[in-house]
Amino acid sequence: MAERTLRADAARNHQRIVDAALAAFEDAGPDVTLDEIADRAAVSVATLYRRFGNRDEVVRAAFDHVLTTEVEPVADARTDDAWHHLTDLLRTAVDSLARRRGLLAVAREARVVDVESVQRCANSLRRMLDRAIAEGVVRPELEVRDLAAVIFMVLSTVHPDDPEGRDRRRYLALLIDGLRPSQDVLPPPSARGR
Repeated sequence: MAERTLRADAARNHQRIVDAALAAFEDAGPDVTLDEIADRAAVSVATLYRRFGNRDEVVRAAFDHVLTTEVEPVADARTDDAWHHLTDLLRTAVDSLARRRGLLAVAREARVVDVESVQRCANSLRRMLDRAIAEGVVRPELEVRDLAAVIFMVLSTVHPDDPEGRDRRRYLALLIDGLRPSQDVLPPPSARGR
């Protein structure tokens, strides 16, 4: 019985730390300390380090949390239109992360915003992509990594001088257009990309 309680406590502490980190990154930006995150989560710094080995792990957990709680539900929803389902997911991912400028800044600093992290957290992209390919609404040579790269590329255009998000919407539209079927086949990705 004690082991079950400990696991529940550990899960609660994990979530409290992630929630506190998200709030702290938005309030204080990349300069927030782990001590401040622990204070906000009402846990000791030792507890924070037991759950996360270092600052980058806290950042990654916060980044992953946004993807799994805000983006994954869009991916899991069923629609009759494969193209709109896929493009809605891409827009949701970009918009969710772009709204969190503090998290985005600290994630960039920690080098957490990368194709692999987006791909790992959005595994349901595979089902959506397979469906879109089967219905002929996207290039048949697309891979999940390509969709993760679209999100990553558009996030690189997010900056404080564009509070309305005009750049991100423009470049997302441009990249989404490139997903449509074409007679020109995309070059293959690098070995690392596979």
